[in-house]
Amino acid sequence: MAAKRAERLVNLVIALLSTRQYVTAARIRATVPGYEPDDGSERADEAFKRMFERDKADLREMGVPLETGRTSVFDTEDGYRIARADYELPEIHLTGEEAAAVGLALRLWESAQMAGPAHSALVKLKAAGVEIDSSRGIPLQPRLDAGEPAFEPCYAAARDRRLLEFDYRRPDEDEPGHRRVQPWGVVAWHGRWYLGGLDLDRQRPRVFRLSRVVGMPKPVGPAGAFEPPPDVDLAAMVAGQMTGEEHLVVVRARPGTAIGLRRHAVPLGPGQDGEDLLQLTTTEPWSLADSIASYGADVVVEAPTEVREAVIERLGRLAAMGAPA
Repeated sequence: MAAKRAERLVNLVIALLSTRQYVTAARIRATVPGYEPDDGSERADEAFKRMFERDKADLREMGVPLETGRTSVFDTEDGYRIARADYELPEIHLTGEEAAAVGLALRLWESAQMAGPAHSALVKLKAAGVEIDSSRGIPLQPRLDAGEPAFEPCYAAARDRRLLEFDYRRPDEDEPGHRRVQPWGVVAWHGRWYLGGLDLDRQRPRVFRLSRVVGMPKPVGPAGAFEPPPDVDLAAMVAGQMTGEEHLVVVRARPGTAIGLRRHAVPLGPGQDGEDLLQLTTTEPWSLADSIASYGADVVVEAPTEVREAVIERLGRLAAMGAPA
């Protein structure tokens, strides 16, 4: 499939996934980049019809649930949308190499400038009066490894079988410690990237969260210096190390806020100040503190004290970064 045609199909899928309404062919032609523009000529109309019919057939052949219908009884022609419930995939479990490949592919998509035209199509649809549901839209600029400068050197060292040295800060330590590792691979788990390998100083398998790596990891020695165990399961390594004691965290949230946090919380009813009390269970309290801090003043930790202090420390650090010099 030609690159322009593939990009047009991606833009079309994004546009139709982002609305509950049926979108007519005329609006699709005017808003989705890649279609023959309407210059009033019969030749252009025929070219668009042939292209759009081929695209619809391609999407249906690929299993995309393209629906035809009308949003209102007052509509004079059929439109199109994608049944999101039938389109979404179940939870997918990837191996370390597969997850790394997906991360690299997403970065290539981002640099290929496919997000810009897709975003432009959504803006045009919204301007034309089509209701765009941002909660249903897929991310236009996926960045799984954004903000993880350690990703590239860790992935390269694991690929080339080179030893890796880096400084690593555990959440319960004030100063980072030095690590020497045989990197077996990188894996995404619960939205974060981890390096799995053999800790040479401790002589046992360990996993390291890339966001806690301080500075840039340094590969040392020749390529092909080791071979990972043939049956290594990086995802299982991460799950095994991360699964520990459960912590109960109680927070207050302003009504209507922190929607993402509420999905994993047990509501405890309203507090005395009218805010909502929520209870969360986690085996990674410091990771949860990162998430709570992202909601700013909308969420306040009631208990335990150590998580409350961790959130305050993170917010203080962010405030200091934004303070004028």
